[in-house]
Amino acid sequence: MAFDAGQADAMIREGVAAMQRRDAATARRLFEALVDPEAGVAPPWLLLAQACRLGGDDAAEESAIDRLLADQPNSLRGLVMKGDCRARAGDDRAASAFYTRALQTAPRDGSVPPALAADLRRVEQAIEANRQSFQAHMEAKLAQVQGMRAGRRFAEAMDILSGRRQVYLQQPNSFYFPGLPQIQFYEREQFPWVAELEAAAPAIREELIALMGDEGSFAPYIRARTDRPNPPNVLLEDPSWGAAYIWKEGALVPEIAERCPRTVAALRAAPMPDIRSRSPMALFSRLHPGTHIRPHNGMINTRLICHLPLIVPPGCGLRVGNETREWEEGRMLIFDDSIEHEAWNRGDETRVVLLFEIWRPEIDAAEREALTALFESIVDY
Repeated sequence: MAFDAGQADAMIREGVAAMQRRDAATARRLFEALVDPEAGVAPPWLLLAQACRLGGDDAAEESAIDRLLADQPNSLRGLVMKGDCRARAGDDRAASAFYTRALQTAPRDGSVPPALAADLRRVEQAIEANRQSFQAHMEAKLAQVQGMRAGRRFAEAMDILSGRRQVYLQQPNSFYFPGLPQIQFYEREQFPWVAELEAAAPAIREELIALMGDEGSFAPYIRARTDRPNPPNVLLEDPSWGAAYIWKEGALVPEIAERCPRTVAALRAAPMPDIRSRSPMALFSRLHPGTHIRPHNGMINTRLICHLPLIVPPGCGLRVGNETREWEEGRMLIFDDSIEHEAWNRGDETRVVLLFEIWRPEIDAAEREALTALFESIVDY
């Protein structure tokens, strides 16, 4: 049933009073009535989540918090409670992600209420405890594979990963590997395998065009998640930037790979990482007219991103650092995506490139082995 503003306010006051006297069932009943789509009022998701927590229903609490964060992604109390939900579920990495977003969102002027300020201090302690647990896990795992034999750069990378050192210059948002040159675009002539892949471009383009006839083959490149804070990206769940994955999280995507056998065969010439549940990664990246991928940094700097342009109308471009280049059909572009970059399609037609990742050439065999062990241990954690 629908409620007017006066009825809703009275029910909220009654629900809050019920929580104050520890009557979770009454509070939950009142708030559930108000979040009903037919109630006709702004849903009090936070209050419902608090009532569910009081009643010990973790699943219902997290469901209500997910609804709150879908509407208010920067809700400070919601981010803290979502982190608490993930911590109680044993997912410390997700808990730390939401706790960190809460700390980033908190005002710096001291205007946080005392109770919430105490929660933020607790959150800081939890993040540090999780960091130490994560570091101990990494060191134990790497000791088994003797990864530290990879040398000074790998040891320094572990220091950065564990928070003992700060990153400058290249700015990947997940993992930094030190000592690599600050190169924005790599020249295609540096890689002997590029000629073979470029020669296959016409066959790859034929498979792409056939695939584009089935709109269901592409999904938005930026997808919403419930186990991590969603990025503040205007292209979240927007098909204007679309992806048809050939390899995703280290595995071939059968429904795409089976339709693109020549693309799969051509990609095997490239030195793509082989990391369980993580790499290879390869996809057709589609950019509709008028779409702008805003400036951002990639997750790691141990890879380079390759673009084989297949359909490139006028008006398209890619900026990496302080250099801008235009795609040319059939000619590879290779760049470091840990450096700030952006892309756009200001033309009237769709742009599509074959996008995949390769190992950086400066990372030697021993370091690649150690990095593979490191990334797989992160997957296991």
